[in-house]
Amino acid sequence: MTTTRQHTDAMRALQGLEDGRSSVRLRAALAVGTTPDPRFVEKLVERCAIEPEFFVREALTWALTRHPVSVTLPGLLREVRSERAQARSQALHTLSKIGDRQAWPTITRALLSDADDEVARSAWRAAVVLVPQGEESALAAVLVTQLGRGERETQLSLSRALVALGEVILPALRPATTAPDPRVRTHALATERLLRDPDTGFESAIEEAKRVLALGGSGQEGR
Repeated sequence: MTTTRQHTDAMRALQGLEDGRSSVRLRAALAVGTTPDPRFVEKLVERCAIEPEFFVREALTWALTRHPVSVTLPGLLREVRSERAQARSQALHTLSKIGDRQAWPTITRALLSDADDEVARSAWRAAVVLVPQGEESALAAVLVTQLGRGERETQLSLSRALVALGEVILPALRPATTAPDPRVRTHALATERLLRDPDTGFESAIEEAKRVLALGGSGQEGR
């Protein structure tokens, strides 16, 4: 009787993931995560690619983290190569939450420079979590090629990723402070400021970088 009821509950939860009401989908995702079952994984991964509501996607990711890595990893790695941007982004986000470095080889330069900002941001966050010891400098060299990209939210994500790597970023970052593109220079100087003083707000760091450049400085004075 108990087994039959569990099966019925599982089927109801899976059906709930397709419901037109976001509140029902949220409850279904939470139910699936509360009672993990390998049969749920494929549906959870598929739903991540198309779920329109952020808070439901977060619940789907949480539910996936509740399952064994050996079960979730194959589907997530497949989604990282999807043509659908949301599928790539949410799979990368989930991999960052799982934190298993087996996924590191899937974090390619192409993903780190993906044309879709959400995908790139997810790739940056995942890369910082998954990068093997000793490969941080190589990762930093790729990340700095994205300096100056996008609007404030995207730039903040990149700065946070770089700062999380620590002082190993400096050899790659400092040349960017004298790059021809003023957006790159500003972003590089702001990131360096955040590395030196993590309590500095990003907006303040950007404004300070702009002042330095407006005065003809490079940010390297006195070093």
